Amino acid sequence: MAKETKGQRIARIKDEKSGLDVLKNIYEYAIYSKEVDPEDIDRFKWYGLYLQNKDPLDMDDDTQYFMSRIKLVQGSLNIEQIRALAGISKDFARGTATFTTRSDLQFHYIRVRDLPEIFFRLDQVGLTTVYAAGDVPRNIATCPVAGIDKNEIYDVTQLTLELYNYIGGNRSLVNLPRKYKIGISGCSKHCMGHEIQDLSFTAVEFQNKEILFDVCVGGGLGSNKQFAIHIGYIKPEQVLDVAKSVTEIYRDFGLRENRNKARLGHLIDEWGIEKFKEKLDEYIDFKLLNKEIQEYTPYIKREHYGIHHSKKSGESYVGCAINGGTIRSEGLSNLANIMQKHGASTIKVTPTQNFVVADVATKNANDLAKDLNLLDMGANPNPFKARSISCTGAKFCKYGISETKGVAIDLINYLNEKFPDFNERVSISLNGCPNSCSLPYLVNIGLAGKKFKDENGKTIAGFDLVLGGNLEGSKSKFGDKMKLKIKPDEVNGVIENIIDNYLKSSKKSLNLFLNALLIGDESITYSFKIST
Repeated sequence: MAKETKGQRIARIKDEKSGLDVLKNIYEYAIYSKEVDPEDIDRFKWYGLYLQNKDPLDMDDDTQYFMSRIKLVQGSLNIEQIRALAGISKDFARGTATFTTRSDLQFHYIRVRDLPEIFFRLDQVGLTTVYAAGDVPRNIATCPVAGIDKNEIYDVTQLTLELYNYIGGNRSLVNLPRKYKIGISGCSKHCMGHEIQDLSFTAVEFQNKEILFDVCVGGGLGSNKQFAIHIGYIKPEQVLDVAKSVTEIYRDFGLRENRNKARLGHLIDEWGIEKFKEKLDEYIDFKLLNKEIQEYTPYIKREHYGIHHSKKSGESYVGCAINGGTIRSEGLSNLANIMQKHGASTIKVTPTQNFVVADVATKNANDLAKDLNLLDMGANPNPFKARSISCTGAKFCKYGISETKGVAIDLINYLNEKFPDFNERVSISLNGCPNSCSLPYLVNIGLAGKKFKDENGKTIAGFDLVLGGNLEGSKSKFGDKMKLKIKPDEVNGVIENIIDNYLKSSKKSLNLFLNALLIGDESITYSFKIST
């Protein structure tokens, strides 16, 4: 008998037992200390659990450790929830806690025997891990200042809840071909990143004050690396119908034979966009509207840092940055204490692994920001920290080749010290493998994990250098991979060299400098010299 392919194996596992039905087995494994069935480990993803890499410091420890992802609806956490997460982190996750690019939170070092207590604590404060991973709709990407930003185009809070009520734990969506990502936003800065979602809805205000949603489909950064395709505009009250229809089309017609070609974008590639639109027309009783294509904010400017007056009289919101999403248990506890001290109740996690304090009294906003700055969670981050993101990395991720979190923090501190007067935002991404969890192909400077041989023929884990990426609607561009392999101890010097050469050039922005470099502009004299 022929050996199962990966796709066949996963399909069989999902057919034999629903991912949602593994919960009873999780409790059995925890209570009776039973060895976990390897096929149930795959199903654990439906409850946000991934088997993590062995920590190099724990090679003699045979315990199975998991990464646990908690789904944060609209990226929202109140003080009670923050304290609960801090407690779980301290008691069961060795103090780890990290925000993600889908506005979730992740723990590491989670043991199966601790899951019943962890699930209980989460449930007590209204949090869940259901559908935080697996072949299901993932957390909905949205703007962290929805409903409070005076400049937003449309408040999508209610629409986001309607979408979440449809997809959250919906058993009819338990077995999609692969993961599936929806985004919705009314943000004037377009921070949701509609270009890379499987399905997205972006509010647009036309000259007659009419507000419609731009519908885009098929974006992705994995094996389907492509920007989403605009298919038309709809009214706000039509968003849920289109979301249900596109999701059901993907569920029923998505490609399942090869997991590397099973995302919605692959189905659209197979069918062609016109056939996809014709199929969608069969599901809905209205027509998508054809209007001019929207102009979008460049990726580097999609942020909400600083103190801003909110829609509610007497209140402000404060956008803050942390290093690579790493907040840890003490950071969560300190954040909760500062919020309570200044009368704030809620944060919203952003798509760039940072957070916004959503509801502080305006009279207290400056003092809150000062206190957060003392914890390195400032509202006025340096230009390297502000747009820096990093993935889980080799320490915990089974796909990881290179370490990221520590390298990222060291790089940001190094650049800030070398260029203290630099005042232009720089988007930087450190990704531990060739995949794109931390968006290395969408930023000014991306580092993607790579194994290669050094000058002595020894295989080492370092990085590919990627330059010149950008999200900007129809002007979006994937970064170009350079012919340079970077050792971990060379990262700081290489990036310093790029910034230094830019400052010596005549270009008015880093992006213009990188684009000129990539096309071989003769006015740019540059070599990838490594300064150490």
